[in-house]
Parts: sequence; C-alpha cells; structure tokens
Amino acid sequence: QVQVVESGGGLVQAGGSLRLSCAASGSVFRINVKGWYRQAPGKQRELVALINNDGSTNYADSVKGRVTISRDNAKNSVYLQMNRPKPEDTAVYYCNAEVTYGLGVKSNYWGQGTQVTVSS
Repeated sequence: QVQVVESGGGLVQAGGSLRLSCAASGSVFRINVKGWYRQAPGKQRELVALINNDGSTNYADSVKGRVTISRDNAKNSVYLQMNRPKPEDTAVYYCNAEVTYGLGVKSNYWGQGTQVTVSS
C-alpha cells in the first residue's frame, strides 16, 4: 500500500511564509514524488510546482518568485516553501507521486490534501 501524506498547511497572513511537506511511503519498486497542485473552491485543480528527477523545476506563473520546491530523495519527500503568500493562494494543496511497481508498471497517487488559507 502506498501512502502520500501532506502537512504544514494552515492559516497565514498575506506577506508571511509557510512551508508544506509531503512524504510518500510504500513497499514498491520506486516512489517519485513529483510536485504540488492546488484546488480552490469552485475551481479546477492546477499545477503549482514540479521538481524533475534531474532537479530542475517548473512553476506556475502565478507563484513564480514566491514559491520554491525542493526534495529529499532519501526520505521520498518534497517541500514547498511559500513566501509572500497572497489571498488568491488560498486552496487545498495536494502532493502528487508516481509509483513504479515491478515490470515497470506505474501509477499516480495523491495525498489527502492540506488546506492553506491566506488572510489579507
């Protein structure tokens, strides 16, 4: 069984900072925690940040310059540092992981999400 668990959400003032963590675990061949998405009320889930196997990163235009994604491969963990958050960053943040089973079979897993609320 694979588990993807996010933590670190909560209420933060605009202009403050927040750090989200995601840890994945399971008895599988490989776990690749890929990045963060978010979903605001009434909106579709959208990409926030991805970190690739070579360490390169991709960010949504709306968060560039304010958000940094990092990873710890030994812990199958990914982190999202949010600086100067804005009220429009309020959403449930989800972590996404790609799991590889034997024979190269892959599957995507999502965490349960962590709520981030930014007050103005």
